[in-house]
Amino acid sequence: MSKRQILVLNKIASVGTKRFPVENYEVGSEVAKPAAILVRSAKMHDMEIPLSVQAIGRAGAGTNNIPIADMSKRGVVVFNTPGANANAVKELVLAGILMAARNIGPAMKFVGGLEGDDAALSVVVEDGKKHFVGIEVPGRTLGIVGLGAVGGMVADTALKLGMKVLGYDPEITVDAAWRLSSDVKRVMSVGELIKHSDFITLHVPLIDATRHLINAERVDMMKHGAVLINFAREGVIDEQAVIDGLDSKKLRAYVCDFPTARMKSHPNVIALPHLGASTQEAEDNCAVMVVDQVREYLDNGNISNSVNFPAVYMPRESAYRLAVANANVPNMLGQISTAMADVGLNIHNMVNKSRGEMAYTLLDVDSAISEAAVAKVRAIAGVLNVRVLPQKQE
Repeated sequence: MSKRQILVLNKIASVGTKRFPVENYEVGSEVAKPAAILVRSAKMHDMEIPLSVQAIGRAGAGTNNIPIADMSKRGVVVFNTPGANANAVKELVLAGILMAARNIGPAMKFVGGLEGDDAALSVVVEDGKKHFVGIEVPGRTLGIVGLGAVGGMVADTALKLGMKVLGYDPEITVDAAWRLSSDVKRVMSVGELIKHSDFITLHVPLIDATRHLINAERVDMMKHGAVLINFAREGVIDEQAVIDGLDSKKLRAYVCDFPTARMKSHPNVIALPHLGASTQEAEDNCAVMVVDQVREYLDNGNISNSVNFPAVYMPRESAYRLAVANANVPNMLGQISTAMADVGLNIHNMVNKSRGEMAYTLLDVDSAISEAAVAKVRAIAGVLNVRVLPQKQE
């Protein structure tokens, strides 16, 4: 069997890529017929993605750089790595809170512009420090919009710093809810959270529902002197509304990971160069997680942390396995079962899961799967992709 090829679009930590066994995989930046693509920030919307691609793995949480809708139509599973960089982002959020509370950004700019000898500097520093009087965070209220992996960790650390924490997340998962401290007070709307928070931090994906989540109306609802922190995505805030809030002193500071031409020079903006996941530990965690997920999918057909297909896991009980990506339409299982029976294949085990318009089916059968069997399944209306998986070694 020829080696399966993995196309790498960005530098992925070797601690991850080394997890592809060299006897079965070829990993590189110029492979011709990749079975999967690994990506970090490369923009793929205008890329001609080879028809050989069965999976795309994003070493990070956001997937805005991947044409997910087009891939779904082809039955290509798109993975991400939620939580792998959560601690790195959490640390930066907490740094942002403290920097804004103590006016660290403006104070550093002030010191950087000083001239003269030590004696002269000492006089100017003592006179100038009154302009940078800050606040302490214990007793202050932190509002967290989005209580997933990062939001939950931020909440836990903020509580340990003595802050009060409000949280809003209508889509919170059961696992995230279990992990969340009972000291986090959940509110029922973004508006309610904003009205009562001294610091507001955003941890939501950029989708239609979250674009300009923070707009002029919501800035107006904030406490006077509130701090807004955005390590989610640039588009979740209305830039003009935030600038107006800063200029009117409604907002004390805006801390973000997405510098723009208008924002980067504002005296009350702390803009960082997209450092959220830029730690060695986070890059290693993302690399290991994405490689393991893609490899498990290619080898065994199981899916975890996909953004477009359901989570599916079925232990292998047979050497022969078929994976089918399909539209979520009626009687798909019946048609697949009939196709197997028509070519004399006995189904040993089968699982089918759906997610919105997409569905996915795994079948273990008792004997080798022929091209005729694959062709019969592929001919079923609604089937997007059919794969015969590598034979299980007994």
